[in-house]
Amino acid sequence: MNTTNKTLTVFTPAYNRDYSIHLCYESLLRQTCKDFVWLVVDDGSTDNTAQLIREWQTRDNGFEIRYVYKKNGGMHTAHNAAYENMDTELSVCIDSDDYMTDDAVEKIVACWKKHGDEKYAGIIALDIFENGDVIGSELETDRFDTTLWGYYSRGGKGDKKLIYRNDVMNKYPPYPEFEGEKYVSLAYKYEKADKEYTLIILNEPVCVVEYQADGSSTNMFRQYLRNPKGFAFVRKESMQDNDDIKDVFRNCIHYVSSSIIGKNPKFIAESPKKLMTVLAIPFGIALTAYIKYKSKDYMKVEGFSGK
Repeated sequence: MNTTNKTLTVFTPAYNRDYSIHLCYESLLRQTCKDFVWLVVDDGSTDNTAQLIREWQTRDNGFEIRYVYKKNGGMHTAHNAAYENMDTELSVCIDSDDYMTDDAVEKIVACWKKHGDEKYAGIIALDIFENGDVIGSELETDRFDTTLWGYYSRGGKGDKKLIYRNDVMNKYPPYPEFEGEKYVSLAYKYEKADKEYTLIILNEPVCVVEYQADGSSTNMFRQYLRNPKGFAFVRKESMQDNDDIKDVFRNCIHYVSSSIIGKNPKFIAESPKKLMTVLAIPFGIALTAYIKYKSKDYMKVEGFSGK
């Protein structure tokens, strides 16, 4: 791996997005600060993504472009590959259908150089739509820092852009990979970081988001059916990381549902909260029925029986 003295890595997981990734590239060309490296993790694309990146690498962009190709495994595996191939202090994920505001790198680097400290995991900033509207709610102005889940527990809404220290993210085990599945929630590592650090609040937009019809965020009910082991794993971790009994019970309900979908007869024995898991069984059965109902068209197409 190359070494760099840059502060930030902008990493972009890409899977068959040759029609949209140019938006991210063009936004990086417009950056008012070039204190970054662009890392593209190609998650097994079969389109022209590789050719595009290779061609852009030959240009005088003002920043380094790195390209890593891997077998298709889903967003979480692309994040694993990214963390293995970065040597900057900070990193931010910009999806292949999104792009950065023109002064995003400048704002991120300036914020970190002024306030960055080992007690912070990184920075939390705003995502916006193309029309400039903030996704969800703005960040809190009455405090300097927050945990991610603390922000949401106080009524915060919508996706936010997370800029993490790479040494913090690498403290925790990689996202697990389950055979036949391609989704594990990125929240797994974020919850771990929340237990030890806070995030500096940067109440400024740094990313323009376009939700694609084929993106994972728009297909969550299908994801439940396709990736039950991944969902069950994250719920088990959340049971242990969360101190709020209501949240623990909610995670037990989802854990029961994912275990039913994944046909795991040992789910009670494997639960870190066995009694609450038993109590959650009726609710987990109801949730499973709801997920299958919401995904009924997909189940017909895929021939998913759920038996």
